[in-house]
Amino acid sequence: MRPLVILGILLILAGGVVLVRGLNMTTQREVADIGPIEVTTTETTMVPSWVGAVAAVAGVALVLAGSGKKT
Repeated sequence: MRPLVILGILLILAGGVVLVRGLNMTTQREVADIGPIEVTTTETTMVPSWVGAVAAVAGVALVLAGSGKKT
């Protein structure tokens, strides 16, 4: 199978997961560091669903581009 088609299928699958289930990103950052005491906070954000839609559309475009006939 051609590399563009494989990458396109992976993008379609990843975009579908983001659209259907959503995807959380967790980041941890240091708020204060005073001597031996360290204060951190954890923030959880959702990946917007439009990112999944863009990934799926880009995947379809790659599959179409990669499945063209060889000359």
